[in-house]
Amino acid sequence: MTQDPKFSAFVRGHRRAGSDVQFIERTRLDAQKAMNKELQKLIQTGPPGLHERIRAEFDEFEKLFGRYLQESGHAIMWDKIRLVSDDLVKTYNELKAPDNKSIKTLLNQLVVVKLNGGLGTSMGCKGPKSIISVRNDLTFLDLTVQQIEHLNKTYGTDVPLVLMNSFNTDADTEKILQRYSQVKVKIFTFNQSRYPRISRESLLPIATSFNTENIESWYPPGHGDVYQSIANSKLLDQFINDGKKYLFMSNIDNLGATVDLNILNFLLDPNTKQAPEFVMEVTNKTRADVKGGTLVEYDGKLRLLEIAQVPKDHVDEFKSVSKFKIFNTNNLWISLDAIKRVVEDNTLHMEIIVNPKGGTLVEYDGKLRLLEIAQVPKDHVDEFKSVSKFKIFNTNNLWISLDAIKRVVEDNTLHMEIIVNPKTLDNGVNVVQLETAVGAAIKSFEGAIGINVPRRRFLPVKTTSDLLIVMSNLYSLKTGALEMNPLRSFPSVPLVKLGSHFSKVKDYLHRFASIPDMLELDHLTVSGDVTFGRNVTLKGTVIIIANHGDRIDIPSGAVLENKIVSGNLRILDH
Repeated sequence: MTQDPKFSAFVRGHRRAGSDVQFIERTRLDAQKAMNKELQKLIQTGPPGLHERIRAEFDEFEKLFGRYLQESGHAIMWDKIRLVSDDLVKTYNELKAPDNKSIKTLLNQLVVVKLNGGLGTSMGCKGPKSIISVRNDLTFLDLTVQQIEHLNKTYGTDVPLVLMNSFNTDADTEKILQRYSQVKVKIFTFNQSRYPRISRESLLPIATSFNTENIESWYPPGHGDVYQSIANSKLLDQFINDGKKYLFMSNIDNLGATVDLNILNFLLDPNTKQAPEFVMEVTNKTRADVKGGTLVEYDGKLRLLEIAQVPKDHVDEFKSVSKFKIFNTNNLWISLDAIKRVVEDNTLHMEIIVNPKGGTLVEYDGKLRLLEIAQVPKDHVDEFKSVSKFKIFNTNNLWISLDAIKRVVEDNTLHMEIIVNPKTLDNGVNVVQLETAVGAAIKSFEGAIGINVPRRRFLPVKTTSDLLIVMSNLYSLKTGALEMNPLRSFPSVPLVKLGSHFSKVKDYLHRFASIPDMLELDHLTVSGDVTFGRNVTLKGTVIIIANHGDRIDIPSGAVLENKIVSGNLRILDH
């Protein structure tokens, strides 16, 4: 990256006089003591058999809280950021497919982990998001189980599926798992930690007891908690003892995050000089992905940079798709032994991030780093957004060596940014919750790289707009995996924006008599009170806007191609 002389290093906070520093240090120590006192009280209110587990979780929370008090402001110096070199981000086309005879051996060294801690509330659903029906009445969890079962049956393997639940999803998930008792997949679960929300004013827990009835007082601390939690669950040691080498981790709502044999072959091929302990799948940014976290090289390590870490004067640069060209898919491949090492050596360290939105890979101080837009100084945000410079982003599909996980957990060498997530509860109380992101640990692992994967490996379903895409004829379903319809003349997915009338799944389903034909669609925007009849076809760019008080019913059999529909159109049963 060419350094601009106006790019100045920035530090945490402002320069302070000695007396001010002493005062701040005293108040920080007082806050830590007060927090410890309150946590000890909360432990005593928990079930007697869980005191040891609660204490272990609170110990990790106290470490996070201590760092939060000590680290205010941005942890990234913009002029130290380097764009990642070609040797740190491989292209998917470089990877070789494995020989058929070696596939079974490869798969028997793999563990698949799905992040299953989220609820479906953002889409108007109760319970775990993983139980929302996506296609043919099959849920995210159904599709995941089908994918793993297909692998095991096809190759005679025993790839296990592991779900990281939260206290919000665990009970419902355990009930649902009973339906898979006859499926050829071993399913394991473990819970991520449960941390207390803290008052923004007092910096103390708002919870008065460990009782889960006051659910708003607690939160799951983000998917960066996976390393410590899987180690605490004893599953990490179990898989290592079973001969497993890597875990493939992804969000359960990313329908493109299937096991990729080419990536697995690259990691386990004996001809690979030094297999990376950590692989992050990234993909090329589009203008819809400008807030996604990116990989940079920082202090000689690969690092995930999130938008929340970017100084305001560099945010536009961060969003630049011409400079920061990739973003994080959150598909990760990680060595199990390496995880064990960084956890046990206590080398997992994550800087503070405020409101992250994904990232891209860059080279920073000789290391591959994930760069998020929040880490970008304000005067560089446009540069970061450029798709011509930062062309890839993290899909959050990760491949990680099991041995490496074990090592970094045991060595306590996991270094991950802290995400500061301010919230206002329903009762008006202002709270802060401290979280970490799984991809931010990339700098704690040896030989970490990114792999620039095809866009098809990043197919998240976060909204009903995403749901419409995956339910349409743009995709076909095969053994739990979605494949782009070969009849679509170009591989890109249309841009779909459904308005607030469609935001809840129940309302969304009510407004479509059947899912439209979208095979030739480029862009769809729907706003207001709109319904669709059966067998509607949408082509090109279609914009449908019903103003307040108006309603538009798109009639059955309608074909809309490059059309703007507005006003009021009612179709009533006779």
